Amino acid sequence: MKITRHIPKEEIKALPPFAALGLAQITLVRDDAALAAAIDALQGHTVLGFDTESRPTFHKGQQPTGPHLVQLASADHAWLFPLGEGPMPAPLAQLLSRPGLTLAGFDLSSDRAHLKNRFGVTDLNLLDLGNLFQCEDKRLTIGAVQAVAQLFGQYFRKSKKQSTSNWSLRELSDAQQLYAANDAWVAWRVWQALQPA
Repeated sequence: MKITRHIPKEEIKALPPFAALGLAQITLVRDDAALAAAIDALQGHTVLGFDTESRPTFHKGQQPTGPHLVQLASADHAWLFPLGEGPMPAPLAQLLSRPGLTLAGFDLSSDRAHLKNRFGVTDLNLLDLGNLFQCEDKRLTIGAVQAVAQLFGQYFRKSKKQSTSNWSLRELSDAQQLYAANDAWVAWRVWQALQPA
């Protein structure tokens, strides 16, 4: 476990920017052919960066209906699986619960619960990367922005506007794709950086 000082937000914002994935390194899985190609590309991996996005709820008592998007990433590419309001494709569900596959991400308790509640996907081997860090102040947790600052000395900028955008759309904007893909890819990069040399 990496014991670390929690870097203040203003100090993080002064760091050099994190070099994120570009659109050419992102696949938005729109149809069955793209789904088959994505699953084929992902089958050989034992660890993938992982995240989900859900359409935000704005009213008191409104129940979340997500996740509406699943994001997976390898060393140099990310795949986005829009789910909308429909079912999860069986090949994706099978991949996510494949024995021997670790899905690495940040703050995954809600992702686990939402995947179980909406799709019945339960056999997930999730690795919450925040648990691999221990702050001097035990009340604080480590998320992606803090982890990137700690490990790489860089600022991973997360857009509040994109985080609260409509993730139930089947066609995502370029900005949404970049936000979602890099959430998963950052997790892969952090996992890689924490491996023994």
